[in-house]
Amino acid sequence: MKLRYNFRVYPSASQCGKLARAFGCARVVWNDALRVRRDAHAKGLPRPTAAELSKQVITEARKMPERAWLGEVSVVVLQQSLRDLETAYSNFFASKNGARRGPAMGLPKMKKKTARQAIRFTANARWSITAGGKLRLPKIGDIDVAWSRELPCEPTSVTVVKDPSGRYFASFVVEVDDKPWPELDVEETDTGIDLGLSSYAVLRCRKLASPKFFRRQERKFRRAQRALSRKQKGSNNRRKARQTVARIHARIADQRRDFIEQETTRIVRESQAVYVEYLNVKGMATRRGRLGKSVHDQSLGTFVRTLEAKCTRYGRTFVKVDRWFPSTQLCSNPRCGRLTGPKGRQQLRIRTWTCTECGTRHDRDENAEANIRAAGRKRAAAMRREAERQNACGEHVRPRTPGQRSSKQEPTRGPTAARGGTGGNHPRSRG
Repeated sequence: MKLRYNFRVYPSASQCGKLARAFGCARVVWNDALRVRRDAHAKGLPRPTAAELSKQVITEARKMPERAWLGEVSVVVLQQSLRDLETAYSNFFASKNGARRGPAMGLPKMKKKTARQAIRFTANARWSITAGGKLRLPKIGDIDVAWSRELPCEPTSVTVVKDPSGRYFASFVVEVDDKPWPELDVEETDTGIDLGLSSYAVLRCRKLASPKFFRRQERKFRRAQRALSRKQKGSNNRRKARQTVARIHARIADQRRDFIEQETTRIVRESQAVYVEYLNVKGMATRRGRLGKSVHDQSLGTFVRTLEAKCTRYGRTFVKVDRWFPSTQLCSNPRCGRLTGPKGRQQLRIRTWTCTECGTRHDRDENAEANIRAAGRKRAAAMRREAERQNACGEHVRPRTPGQRSSKQEPTRGPTAARGGTGGNHPRSRG
């Protein structure tokens, strides 16, 4: 499994200038290569290969006076920028052909100077971590790093990122093995998770209150946006106001990310099996639903993806329940199971309800968690049975009835083979 470790770095004034030059060179190479591919497509010419693009926008461009400054940065940074462009096009075509899951990917766009900047150094760049704990980058120097923890192994690459708020980060990619935690009692520790807006998540024995990080900063954010709109375009005051808005965004994102990391780790540590409903977050956040800002503030998709990754790494069972499963409407009483709960958007305010069939009184969220847990247990049992039906080669083995012979074909012996010669369909009989 590949993991990414991010650390804050603090370059000096001269190093900030060198990093800005490297960011600019990588951005220019990306834009030049993208322009070449667009022109070739418009003229009906064959798509230029990666080698042709590298020769045109890097090797030949460095010899021209107007692009001579490309030689002031490491060539690995420029090559990785071209590789990112190839990856972006590959993702677009895979999404268009249906080979890539998830939302549709668009065509690559031109990069801007005011957006997030990033450059990547691989092992070919000969970057290193010094004995004093500094990050040594070619043609940039030794940069101070705020190490919050040790790297588990030798990193394969490092990416230096500058976010819109002006902060610098070093992102290391490492390959680690899964380390399963001690197993817990499934019957006692498994939990369903009902995600929502009034409560962030409802688990088996507790509820997570909705933090509402964006809502808390919305008034301050609105004031900063109004101040930005009054500044003249291209002025230093507008640049400062844009950074103020970006810092508010960064603070909200950092708080949300920290909350998700802490809560998912606690859930994985306390539960042997986790069952989550598969939500259509993008559909929930549409304008028609009138809940877009609140849904995006929860960041439910990131929560589920982080939880799934940690369950895979630490040896926990993770099951997604179908999004059309009526967890709220279904009565969780084992003797009932009728669909008598609140339905539709109009009944979202109903937090407690009484089943008209059995008379059981339910809390809306706790009832949904119990139903998700029951459905997740059935799904997990079906997955285990499916895994047991697979043989060592990974092929499905059809269950046989008593007295049924195996369908596996054994090599036959023909008349010639019976007399000691070659024959039949045995592999050795084929010349």
